[in-house]
Amino acid sequence: MVTGLSMGEGLPEKRDVGDGTVFRTEGLTKVYHMGEVDVQALRGVDMELFSGEMVVLLGPSGSGKSTLLNILGGLDTASGGCVTYRGMDLTKATDKELTQYRRSHVGFVFQFYNLIPSLTALENVTIVTEVSDNPMDPRDALRLVGLSERSDHFPSQLSGGEQQRVAIARAIAKNPSVLLCDEPTGALDSATGVLVLEAIERVNREMGTTTAVITHNSDIAAMADRVMRMSGGMIIEVTVNEHRKPPREIHW
Repeated sequence: MVTGLSMGEGLPEKRDVGDGTVFRTEGLTKVYHMGEVDVQALRGVDMELFSGEMVVLLGPSGSGKSTLLNILGGLDTASGGCVTYRGMDLTKATDKELTQYRRSHVGFVFQFYNLIPSLTALENVTIVTEVSDNPMDPRDALRLVGLSERSDHFPSQLSGGEQQRVAIARAIAKNPSVLLCDEPTGALDSATGVLVLEAIERVNREMGTTTAVITHNSDIAAMADRVMRMSGGMIIEVTVNEHRKPPREIHW
């Protein structure tokens, strides 16, 4: 545990921690129809994500990273193949079932923070817990990302890195089993980005949340348990890091 960042008393016990496959994809494809042109974003992706691990999906723009993450998170649907979440076939789920899946199981962090300007940091986090089945105390979520003292500040009073950490707190406040991060440091400088990565790493380590981070920055790969390199809509290489590097040792 990190000194001074205790998760607090009364925090709901983390769900779905332990061994097991969280996601499995088999022959996953995605084709976008752009007028008379078909763009194949995924070309037969086979992969697994396991409970509690940190995975970095690494690759250039257009390699299929965001498409894959959006399908895993239930924001998009596959054109072919199969994707399951703990045995639930997402490719056969209805819109209502996908909505409930996203609400109950998945936290999202994007490159842009999408905070509500008229709400304080605490209020931005609280709004998510009001529609969650098993939420954290919003103050615990802010404490976990190191922002207890900024809870009453509005987004305009926060730095970019602080706003992103509020976005992470918002994502984890519903106590999700999975945290999916799409270029979470893409709009930040190195020093600020490291603080955001530390928050993501702390969530993964302390809550046991299965975490996937997509990035084009190869330096960030050092903080993962596994690294999946993507190119042309395919996973072309999977490597295992013998030791995860702390985010504070990562620079770019």
